Amino acid sequence: MIDKRYDKIIDMPHHTSAIHKPMPLYNRAAQFSPFAALTGYESVISDAEEQHVASMNQLNIHSDTEDMNLEIK
Repeated sequence: MIDKRYDKIIDMPHHTSAIHKPMPLYNRAAQFSPFAALTGYESVISDAEEQHVASMNQLNIHSDTEDMNLEIK
């Protein structure tokens, strides 16, 4: 079955604004680039990890990851 809903407009010329200049491709691409939804999140998590490790070291408690020589990234 062929969809005929757009038959009236499919061959019309593309609209270009007489008032607004087209957006540069660089700016258009920036709209779709990845972004950090939570700015500073990684820093807060890293600080919390450092505080936790420091408090565990004061109590002489070591995590299982240290025994297994795992690196936390």
